[in-house]
This record gives sequence, structure tokens and C-alpha cells, in this order.
Amino acid sequence: MTLVTIWLPFRNRMVTIQPNREDAVFRAIADPTRREILKLLRHGRLTVREIAANFQISRPAISKHLRLLRKASLVVSYKDGTASICGLNPQPLKTVNNWLEDYRALWGESLRSLKRYIEEPQNQKKENR
Repeated sequence: MTLVTIWLPFRNRMVTIQPNREDAVFRAIADPTRREILKLLRHGRLTVREIAANFQISRPAISKHLRLLRKASLVVSYKDGTASICGLNPQPLKTVNNWLEDYRALWGESLRSLKRYIEEPQNQKKENR
């Protein structure tokens, strides 16, 4: 796990923050390139070269993205000869799913309210005019 040290000028102090695994997952999926890498890996394991072929950025840049995805445990990799094979580990995405669960309930209630409003007889009468 990476420690992040921040200097706070207004307090004249150094603060060390130890990011947790959940934060690492959210940081990892915040970037569109990393989300696209995860999307590619949903279909099966790929080499770093095969992943990089889908982007117009350098292989070292893809390797940096993969390193961050590995730190978040979203990607697992192993060596096969000289090739690095990467695979998806979807388990940490449960953190995102759990976080979204409360919002799903909110969205569901909003949609049910809209449905009730549309289906009310008085609103149907207005439409017939």
C-alpha cells in the first residue's frame, strides 16, 4: 500500500495519508483508459502488447495504467516466457457495487414516483384535451 505525504501550508505540517483498498479501486476506475482496459479484460486474458494495441498511447503509459490497476487488485498478471499476461479480477468492483446500492434505491423510488404521476387519472384527462 502506498503512503501519500501532503504538506499543508496553512497549518505548516506534514500529514501522511494511507489510502485504503476501496479508495484505490475508485481511483483506478476514475480514468477512462483504465476503464477501457478493464472492459477489454472482461473478454479474457491479454498480453500487455495486445492491450496496448487498442490505444494510441505508448506501451510504457499502458504499463503505468496496469500497475495502478494491479495495486487496486483489479488486474492480476503473470509471466509466460517474456510476455506479461493480464487478467481481470472483478472482486474489488463489489466495493463500487455496494456504494451504488443506496443510489439504486433512490433512483428506483424516483422512477416509481414518476410512473405513479404519469398513470394518475387526472394527468390522463389533461392529455386527452
